[in-house]
Amino acid sequence: MEPIERWQLDTYRLGRQVLIFDHVDSTNSRAAALAADPANDGLVVLAEEQSVGRGQHGRSWHCPRGLGVLMSLLLFPPPALRRPVILAAWAANAVCATILESTGLQAKIKWPNDVLIRDRKVCGILIEQGSGTVVGIGLNVNQTAEALAAAALPQAASLAAFACRPFDCRELARLLIHHLDEAYARLCDGELQWLQEEWKGRLGLAGQAVLVECNDATYSGRLRGLSWDRLDLEVPAAGVIHLVPESVRHLFYLSPVAPNPEG
Repeated sequence: MEPIERWQLDTYRLGRQVLIFDHVDSTNSRAAALAADPANDGLVVLAEEQSVGRGQHGRSWHCPRGLGVLMSLLLFPPPALRRPVILAAWAANAVCATILESTGLQAKIKWPNDVLIRDRKVCGILIEQGSGTVVGIGLNVNQTAEALAAAALPQAASLAAFACRPFDCRELARLLIHHLDEAYARLCDGELQWLQEEWKGRLGLAGQAVLVECNDATYSGRLRGLSWDRLDLEVPAAGVIHLVPESVRHLFYLSPVAPNPEG
């Protein structure tokens, strides 16, 4: 299937080639099929409609025409940026910046790769590593609450539902590509600290009581420290334990924690 349109954006690295398809099964699959050629670094695949989009843990979902930004980016990042926790933070933070610029609303990040507005999911991100790195982003734009409920997504929402107006998905896609591109250029220049701080702020979990679901165990305690290198979790009767971010499947907020007078 040939794209119905091509963009060549004035960007640093991402979006200098944008392929727009009328309908695909999965934008991630379409991007991954182009990963054999390193010249496709920074290529973006967009779709008007997606029928078998992939989510976390093998879930699939369908997005009808004109209701969402359906995007996958093909990257060949340097080794330091290949970690899923960094890539998810980069993509989610760019989505939050796009939402703020287009709607004025502050979005939050839910570990590891969801974006929420007022505790309702508006975006999911899927990182897949193979010959290249594919970063898939599905942003709910114009869905109604009724349509999301009918699709068995009662906890999801869309930008239009919060802003009380429809959006042009292509304009949002262009804006999102520019935010992704600018942030990626900074990361490739070795500027990682600023993104880590933005990510931590949008997670909003530092010092809070949390439930941590890892690949091999579940812990609850107070989050004493958070970075891309480790999570420091204060567990009752066990003291502070250190977890590798890539081992954490989910990180849930439990309840406010009173200030500790001993620091």
